[in-house]
Amino acid sequence: MKDYRDVIIRPIVTEKSMKLMAEDNKYTFEVAKGTNKIEIRQAVEAIWNVKVEKVNTSNSRQLEKRVGRYMAKVPAVHKAVVKLKEGYSIDLFGDAE
Repeated sequence: MKDYRDVIIRPIVTEKSMKLMAEDNKYTFEVAKGTNKIEIRQAVEAIWNVKVEKVNTSNSRQLEKRVGRYMAKVPAVHKAVVKLKEGYSIDLFGDAE
């Protein structure tokens, strides 16, 4: 079994993910390649002590983007959108004091 901290790489913070957090109690994470929904659910529940209702995953392929006259590569990412049960939340940003 993998360590739970190796499954969840980082939270993805974009305008769309912030809207999902506020409206639907969904959190978006970059996860390790090769992990499945069960491992992601167990990792989120163990790290933040919450109950997960649903996990959706997606793989984005590597893209080439133009940077001036050169081509750059954007790495492939394995993402997971985790919906928490009613009454649970994750504090991604810590205390804002």
